[in-house]
Amino acid sequence: MQRALLVSLGLAAGLTLGVAPAIAAPFSCPRKGGDFVFGQEANVNSLDMMTSSSISTRNAALNIFETLVARDENNNVILDLADSVTEAPDHLSYTFKLRPGAKFHNGKPLTSADVAASYDRYNRIGLNRGMFSKVAGWDTPDGATFVIRMKEVQPIFLELLSSFLAPPVIVPAEFRDDPPQQLHSVGTGPWQLAEFMPGSFVKLKRFDDYAPNRNFEQRTGFGGYKQACFDTVTLRIVPEPGARVAGLRTGELLGVEDIPTKSVAELKGDKNITLVPMYNWWIQMAVPNTSVVPTDNLAFRKAVQAALDMDEIMDAATDGNYRLNVGLQYPNQPAYTDVGKETYNQHDAALAKKYLVEAGYKGEPVVLLTNKDYASMYNAALVMAEQLKAIGVNAQLKVVDWPTSTQMAKSASSGWNYTYTGWGSETAVGALGIMQDLIPPSMQFMPKDPNGDPDLNAAYLDMTQKLDPKDRQAAWVQAQKIALERAYVLPFGSLTKMQGVRANVLGFTPFRIPRMSNVWFAN
Repeated sequence: MQRALLVSLGLAAGLTLGVAPAIAAPFSCPRKGGDFVFGQEANVNSLDMMTSSSISTRNAALNIFETLVARDENNNVILDLADSVTEAPDHLSYTFKLRPGAKFHNGKPLTSADVAASYDRYNRIGLNRGMFSKVAGWDTPDGATFVIRMKEVQPIFLELLSSFLAPPVIVPAEFRDDPPQQLHSVGTGPWQLAEFMPGSFVKLKRFDDYAPNRNFEQRTGFGGYKQACFDTVTLRIVPEPGARVAGLRTGELLGVEDIPTKSVAELKGDKNITLVPMYNWWIQMAVPNTSVVPTDNLAFRKAVQAALDMDEIMDAATDGNYRLNVGLQYPNQPAYTDVGKETYNQHDAALAKKYLVEAGYKGEPVVLLTNKDYASMYNAALVMAEQLKAIGVNAQLKVVDWPTSTQMAKSASSGWNYTYTGWGSETAVGALGIMQDLIPPSMQFMPKDPNGDPDLNAAYLDMTQKLDPKDRQAAWVQAQKIALERAYVLPFGSLTKMQGVRANVLGFTPFRIPRMSNVWFAN
């Protein structure tokens, strides 16, 4: 059980995020030793977390680097390199006390000067440096204290700071001026870089001087009490799914991050392999183009909404590896709400036809833009097309490759009515991540008004500016209600990504990023 207070959407005025009395003994490796060889899908070009949002970079780098605050298993903000955080009563400063005993992989003790230098670099070239737009500056009153001063109140600041997409990781001060994508791979985490060969592998080794976060007893999310049980971890780049499966079966690979659906059934019978489902990998969905006929008509979009059988769509998309999911967050997340549930999974043909009449639909083509690179998207489109044809909609598939699909989806005039995608990282980051796809400049639903939907924009403003977390949550509830009732998104369900390890690998729990701490070999 963790020994830290959690923050879901921000701190109350003057409240300290800090420690509580210990309740249980912290995790200890049941066994140490060995090399854990893990097959991952995509190439790693850089380990510079500050300037890359690539998931393949995060797979390795989040085991090497740490941040002041992180996210727990359920997406709450938690302490990481900060031992406590205090927000001033006027909301215009945050005081971080650093975790005692933390050291860099080069042996240098962590000080506030390193944090300041890391933030200086991030503020200059960090991918999401916009999070510092309301920051006036930072100070280092002493070696263990780091203070962030705000220009104006920003209630969501800690939530932004704790995002794992491209976080401001803490590195030694001497690396302040490292160019983009060339950050020295020296962090404070339980794993340090041993060898890196782009296109082939990343090898990590245990950092024996790692000081675990004693605010916790167990690993949680991207933080918690972490211990390196293996001697080394080798992240091997294996892009071909069949090769990952073959490597797992022979034992050449001891874990893999993705198993194709067609291989799951045969692996279930292998006593040497443990399948570990990663629930809630992404929300499978379709997004309308609301600038063109007939999807510019709300009654038509409601007809589509009413017609869909989400079980049938998701079963085809995933071969049964899914969960129905109301809304745009997952039930374990602090922002989750089921508002708008009446719009979901209706499969009501009579109601759909009624809406078609209301819309004055005259049989215009409805182009479903999809791709075969992601089978889940292609299969979802196939089933949706048949369900729409069943109510009299002239549904037509347009199949291109994934890069072309994403490019076409950025233009309202490129000949599509619905496009298919998966909201993964957006959903994992939380409600703010979702809203950034619904407001300017993104607005994936392509509104005719270049300023977007004023009601969504107002909800987002409240989500970012209201002081009371309850008010910010209420704004998110309103935003989801608008998005679903106006059919700006069509969430089908939550896709499960199947991962696997050899049976002698214990403690491996799937997460957004493979976590190599608190995992060990049985023998």
